[in-house]
Amino acid sequence: GRTSVPRQAPAQVRIIGGRWKRSLLPVLEAEGLRPTPDRVRETLFNWLGQDLAGLACLDLFAGSGALGFEAASRGAAAVTMVEANPRVARQLRDNQYRLDASQIRIIQSDAFAAAAQMPAESFDVVFLDPPFAEEWIGPALEHAARLTRPGGVVYVESDKALIGADAPVPASLEIVRQARAGAVHFHLLQHRTGHGAD
Repeated sequence: GRTSVPRQAPAQVRIIGGRWKRSLLPVLEAEGLRPTPDRVRETLFNWLGQDLAGLACLDLFAGSGALGFEAASRGAAAVTMVEANPRVARQLRDNQYRLDASQIRIIQSDAFAAAAQMPAESFDVVFLDPPFAEEWIGPALEHAARLTRPGGVVYVESDKALIGADAPVPASLEIVRQARAGAVHFHLLQHRTGHGAD
C-alpha cells in the first residue's frame, strides 16, 4: 500500500529565468496555496516577453510568490505582492531578504481591501491567481481593470476557462491568449486603449 501522502504544495518553487534563475524559494504548506506550475510560468513569460525591465507589477494573491519573484527576476522595476495569510506573508519577506530584492513590496492584507486603496492605472502587469475554491475571479478582474494602465496586461489563473457570455470579464479587458495545463486554465488579458471615458 502507499504510505506517502500527496503534498498539498511543493516545498519550494524554482525561479525559471532572469537574474535569480534556478534559485529555489521555500514555500509554506497552507490551505489553498497552489504555486503556479513551472510550465505554466514558462508559457506566461513567453507571452509577456522574457524581459520586464521598467514595468510595474502587482501579484494580488501572492501565495508562494512564484509569479512576483519571477517578474522581479526578469527586471520588473517594482513588484507589489499582496498576501492575506500572515505566515505566508512572512515567508515571502524571508524570500525577499534571501534574494535582496529591493524592488519588491509585500503587503499583508486582504487582497480586495489592498486593491481598493491603490490608485488607478498604477500597473503594467497584474497577476491574479486566487484560491480556486472562492468565486473571486470576477471581483479580482474588476480591480485589475481599474489598476492596469491602458495597453497593460492581466494574467488570470482559474479552474475554468473565461469564455462564454457569463464569464466575468470587464468590458475594458480583452482576452488575447489562453491555454490550459491539466486542471489549470490560464489567460492573458489586455487593457483596451481608448475604451471608456477618454
